[in-house]
Amino acid sequence: MASSMLTSTAAVAARASPAQSSMVAPFTGLKSAAAFPVTKKSNDITSFASNGGRVQCMKVWPTVGLKKYETLSYLPPLTEAQLAKEIDYLIINKWIPCIEFELEHGFVYREHHSSPGYYDGRYWTMWKLPMFGCTDSSQVLAELNEIKKAHPNAFVRIIGFDNVRQVQCISFIASKPEGL
Repeated sequence: MASSMLTSTAAVAARASPAQSSMVAPFTGLKSAAAFPVTKKSNDITSFASNGGRVQCMKVWPTVGLKKYETLSYLPPLTEAQLAKEIDYLIINKWIPCIEFELEHGFVYREHHSSPGYYDGRYWTMWKLPMFGCTDSSQVLAELNEIKKAHPNAFVRIIGFDNVRQVQCISFIASKPEGL
């Protein structure tokens, strides 16, 4: 009986060998540290990042007085031509434009809860439906002008939504109330 078991396992091993020949080689470990370039560490403070001039660090956001709204909120308000370029960018990337507005705050804040990571003001109201099939920035700008007429004191943002990955890829403030 033992001899018949040996012959059957040998037959199975012989049949499995062609499949094993197409397998990838097993993982043999990481490369040695000698293969990586050595970085020189220095305590010299002149090696920090620079903008190319005498100034070593550039302050891009005022610490007092202005609220942070969205990705491009540190920039001055965008002109209609600049908005059109941003919208063209999201259309070229095949993202779906969507317009949202907020009547009160327009920024993330804490009011009802004080635990870390919890913020109010994360959800805005959608203006109409997402603009599926939009092919031109002028279509989005026409909707933007329409919402500005309906809600002149609203914060308005434009979102680029990727319907394949199901994520929001771009978001920026298109309009803020006067004086903010």
